[in-house]
Amino acid sequence: MKFPLRLLAFAFAATGLASCSQAQEEPKWVSLFNGTDINDWIVKIHHHETGENFGNTFRVEDSIIQVRYDQYGDFNNQYGHLYYKQPFSHYHLKLEYRFVGEWCKTAPSYTILNSGLMYHSQDPRTMPKEQDWPISVEMQFLAGLGDGQPRPTGNMCSPGTHIVYKGKLDSTHCINSSSKTYEGDQWVKAELIVLGDSLITHIINGDTVLQYSQPQIGGPVVNNFDPAIKVDGKKLSSGFIALQSEGQPIDFRRIEIRDLTPENKRTAAAQ
Repeated sequence: MKFPLRLLAFAFAATGLASCSQAQEEPKWVSLFNGTDINDWIVKIHHHETGENFGNTFRVEDSIIQVRYDQYGDFNNQYGHLYYKQPFSHYHLKLEYRFVGEWCKTAPSYTILNSGLMYHSQDPRTMPKEQDWPISVEMQFLAGLGDGQPRPTGNMCSPGTHIVYKGKLDSTHCINSSSKTYEGDQWVKAELIVLGDSLITHIINGDTVLQYSQPQIGGPVVNNFDPAIKVDGKKLSSGFIALQSEGQPIDFRRIEIRDLTPENKRTAAAQ
């Protein structure tokens, strides 16, 4: 059976339009940081109420979010986190970080050249004043100590949570990635791909360095939490993203996210 040429032309044109439509619907990168202020972010620092940016810990200069302790005095375990204002579930997040300046000498020694990105975190507004860490999963950032020993970055830490690693529920608090060691104050590009409560991927400077799955509430490390929030065994399919402050000055920039929500869920949410 032969089709008229004009029908074939219409079919090809329709196919082309569909392809263009699909291309236009491809999720785009969206910046979470406007380069000017942190008005779209929420501060929570241990020993302080949600929203109190004690010591001007989190500040903006030259389109960089800076974490500093020059107004602290004694660190006093005032671990802090800067949360983006809304939760996410399925996404690809990327940012750049660099360690700078001198470590706060009254902070615990393990915090030297140590920071991180929290994800699937509880809402900071559900944290009591004296809760130290958010119930969350952390993509941990480390730098070399200049001693020639390996110190990978892009690791996984789990305050108040567990993950499934290599097919088994793993209660280890921190699991090292396969990344190389980065010394000094160089910018490092970190990427996090989160597929709800399924697969999680850590990427450092373009290399996949760690994968695991099924983040869920459970385990220690978090203290003075609201028991109604810490429901052990509950799968974490969404939550807040936060930049960490734990005693080491650090800079963050180019914080962008791309929505990876499955099309059927995205359509249902729009209806």
